[in-house]
Amino acid sequence: MPEHQRSPRVSLRLFAVAAAVTCAAGLGTAASAVASPPSPPPSHSKTYPGSVPPWAGSRTKTGNPLSNTTVEGEIYFNLRDLAGAKATADGVSTPGSAAYGQYLAPQQWIDTYAPTQATFDATVNWLKSQGMTITGTPQSRLYVVFRGTVAQINAAFSTSEQNYSFGGQTLIGPATAPSVPADLGDAIQGVSVDQGKLLTHPTNATPNSGEAAPAASKPIQPPLSVPCSDYWGQKTATLPKAYGTTSFPTYICGYTPTQLQGAYGISPAGTVNAAAGAGQKVAIIDAYASPTIVQDTNTWSAASGVPSLAADQYQQIVPDSRMFLDKALCQEPSGWQGEQTLDVEAVHGMAPAANILYVGGNNCGGGLDLAMSTILDSHLANIVSNSYGNVGEALPANTLMGEQNLHLQAAAEGIGLYFSSGDSGDEVANLGYASPDFAASSPYVTAVGGTSLAAGQNGSYLFETGWGTARQRVVPDSTGQLVYAGSLPGPFHFGAGGGTSAVFAQPAYQAGTVPASLAQGHRVSPDVSSLADPYTGYRIGYSPITNDNVLKTGSFAFEGIGGTSLACPLTAAQMAVAQGASGKVIGFANPTIYAAAAAGGEQRDVAPAGEKAVAFSSTVSGNTYLIGMDHDSSLFTAPGYDDVTGVGSMTEGFAQQVAALH
Repeated sequence: MPEHQRSPRVSLRLFAVAAAVTCAAGLGTAASAVASPPSPPPSHSKTYPGSVPPWAGSRTKTGNPLSNTTVEGEIYFNLRDLAGAKATADGVSTPGSAAYGQYLAPQQWIDTYAPTQATFDATVNWLKSQGMTITGTPQSRLYVVFRGTVAQINAAFSTSEQNYSFGGQTLIGPATAPSVPADLGDAIQGVSVDQGKLLTHPTNATPNSGEAAPAASKPIQPPLSVPCSDYWGQKTATLPKAYGTTSFPTYICGYTPTQLQGAYGISPAGTVNAAAGAGQKVAIIDAYASPTIVQDTNTWSAASGVPSLAADQYQQIVPDSRMFLDKALCQEPSGWQGEQTLDVEAVHGMAPAANILYVGGNNCGGGLDLAMSTILDSHLANIVSNSYGNVGEALPANTLMGEQNLHLQAAAEGIGLYFSSGDSGDEVANLGYASPDFAASSPYVTAVGGTSLAAGQNGSYLFETGWGTARQRVVPDSTGQLVYAGSLPGPFHFGAGGGTSAVFAQPAYQAGTVPASLAQGHRVSPDVSSLADPYTGYRIGYSPITNDNVLKTGSFAFEGIGGTSLACPLTAAQMAVAQGASGKVIGFANPTIYAAAAAGGEQRDVAPAGEKAVAFSSTVSGNTYLIGMDHDSSLFTAPGYDDVTGVGSMTEGFAQQVAALH
């Protein structure tokens, strides 16, 4: 398959829409910014209060958007039998069930649970009659993605689109509940006409994340320079006394596939199992597409001790780059390139023989749904890695339920969806309240949390802690002596996401394993965990995009990286290795993960292990820090299940136990 093959499910109209968005931006000064008050919904319409985002309130309102601003919308449809769809997903995934492992083919699921073609067509035709441009329709008919101007959306849905401040961005959303004609309403679950999904972001982090270069008038004058290590304890740095010592190991430059295969039990220490994952395919979903992914992966492979990609081992389905939309809100193609590279190189490093299918969205909103449906509707893979997430569960309730329908389809078809749990801890800093990230909080996906890993030179496993980074800066005092700028361990910087959902009830597979005091009757994430800490991270290599308009790239370079964006593909790859070794299809793994853990699984229980810290000097700011581990906002590691690492760190032995239950 060519390196840039466009998905047949992505409408050619996207190019015209992209041009229209550009024109609208250019004419913005001439367009009216005065929003007409919404017409009251006619008595023969149905309104959707659950389609108003939680951030759309009077306190966050900042004004009226230009009437010709183009907004992406999405309509989600009700399943014909939601209870039956859940029962099917549970039955085929739960050990001991009579339906266990009896997965449905895509068309079977669509014929049984998806809305009818007539229902779907009626809504699509109505959208077209309102002037909307249809930009994506999946074979499953679970939703329709469209675009319209603010004026068109206000008129069609009897609402009033407003500007709101949320997540450091100005977003458009409805001030009042949107409505649709009554003859369509019974089939529709929810209406998304807000830009909240465009805050979906990659969940990766680097050691320099959050660091800013000093002003030109204040060149870097570091008090000391801390070098990175190739393995735990290779180098040490002398810092002011803390935790009873002045000597600290330095942060990791980036582990190699040899080290991680050894640490997680895929190969004997110091070796690479080049056949790991043979006969398996791992699908990866992100937004946009890297123009250099194959050559970058092969250059990285040659330097990392793993075989280069064989012919046809990597395939991708991506839209033409002229169809990339909403690039500014979605953090640009350059913001997703490192994510795609990390995902591909993490899977290839852990499972070098596995095939990889990359499916890219034309944006980070509805485009990601279309990418997911491309896989599910044709069953293109049975393991899907998704290293992205929303800001907590701060999406309209109807949107969350509409997205869950995709997860139900995947589970029924025997497709395991793996989602990163997030990199912002409990999200209090972003939301003002604690929340796990969606889609990791869905009961029908496997949420992957994060750890910090200490591995020896040849990949020998030393220890793991929960990924939660607190940092305290090292500065000279008035006499020039180095001291800490404040109390230890310092403020929270980043760490694995997780916690208790405010939306989803506790699934049966978590009962008896997740402490009731933590669950309080709700779904808790994550489920499992793997390496995520960028200070003990993974080495990737790529040619970074230097121009997001023409996708021009710079010189190839290596980078140390982490985040639960690393943990997710590592776990997906381990599941692929387990499937290849066992000849089994694991499907939606959570019921078997919790059953195996309860039976004394080989996962590594990640519990508090005393103060662990590394020394780090930023190459961006010049600042030096003592990095404290296992300090994750209000989330805590504990013996047994916890909301940082789930049931524990994934090992290949545990993955094999999960597969053996099938």
